[in-house]
Amino acid sequence: MDVLEFPETGQGLRSWIRVDASANSQALEIDKLTIIRRCGISTRDLRILDPLFVYPPTILGREKAIVANLEKMRCIITADEVLLLNTLDRNVLQYVMELQKRLRSTGVAELNPGGSGSRSFRSTSSYSPFEFRALAVVLDVVSGSLDSEASELEMEAYPLLDELTSEVSTFNLERVRGLKSGLVALTRRIRKIRDEVENIMDDNENMAEMYLTEKKRKMESSSLISDDQSSLVGIFRSNEGASEASDPIICPPVSSPSGFRSLTKNWSSLRIRRKSMMMSSENTAKSVEELESLLEAHFVVIDSILNKLITLKQHIDDTENFLNIQMNHLRNRLIQFELLLTSATFVLAIFGIIIGIFGINFPVPLFNDSHTIKLVLIITSICGIILYCALVCFYKWRKVLLL
Repeated sequence: MDVLEFPETGQGLRSWIRVDASANSQALEIDKLTIIRRCGISTRDLRILDPLFVYPPTILGREKAIVANLEKMRCIITADEVLLLNTLDRNVLQYVMELQKRLRSTGVAELNPGGSGSRSFRSTSSYSPFEFRALAVVLDVVSGSLDSEASELEMEAYPLLDELTSEVSTFNLERVRGLKSGLVALTRRIRKIRDEVENIMDDNENMAEMYLTEKKRKMESSSLISDDQSSLVGIFRSNEGASEASDPIICPPVSSPSGFRSLTKNWSSLRIRRKSMMMSSENTAKSVEELESLLEAHFVVIDSILNKLITLKQHIDDTENFLNIQMNHLRNRLIQFELLLTSATFVLAIFGIIIGIFGINFPVPLFNDSHTIKLVLIITSICGIILYCALVCFYKWRKVLLL
């Protein structure tokens, strides 16, 4: 089966992929009203699955279905089938193949009661109902997709951060900025899914609503009990009518041995079905524990992926802190160098003032003596050097320069 060959949505129709409990799959085009009547959901639930609207990750338990909207996986799970919104995403094909593989390997089709009322369902850790297996595959596919994205992000991030610590460039900084944006977006998506799974685990009523197979078995049992009660009432009435026609005092309520046997058989079947309905409450509690263990296992997986991204974010933050420290050190070196240049400029300015005085065009007899000019230049230079060294020593004493 190739998802790419499925037709696109038409006017009033939408393309779905149906996978039943026998691991058979087919592509369907169904309108909204048919989906609502078929799965027993509301229009709001169907709107959650619409790819044109942006909704947070949601898993809802309804009377006859489970509505799941996780990332690209948008599906409706019932006790007998899964209706998956047909898109071009590769996770859809992966889900169909994985679900078919699990159904064929474990034989879930034989465990699902379907339409037979005499077949009982065993809710154990080895044999989970169809809806739980379908929901588990949804969580597996979603967590696997998120894990692969996180792994790709790690493979790209760690070499880039190592390169950035050795060579700081605009290109590497732009790559890190884009990487951090993707990391924040992926972390937000994973945190939303984790919170949704945690909210379901905290709500026992919502988890009990997701036991679709048990609810279907209850409905079938109640319908059979009502049929048996109506048949018993008919037998009583027929037998009472026959006894009144013959002798109302002497004759027993059952006029014939065949009627007595049918009455006993119906009473025994009624007793068995009532006993099964009394045991259904215990099965509901077990089902909550089973679904809770399933969700808890996937919660641990999703939380580990989130911790992996948090560790990567901390590594990015550490790299940024290291770069900030390195840049601050370079900035301090530049400030120190600027301070030395400013001191040298100050000394040279004093020397320039003295030279400028000798350059004034005034008739002073002292300016005509060459030895005096040389002596003034030498004394000025020595004083400038002494002044510069004194300024440097003052800066070091005040701990302005770390030389």
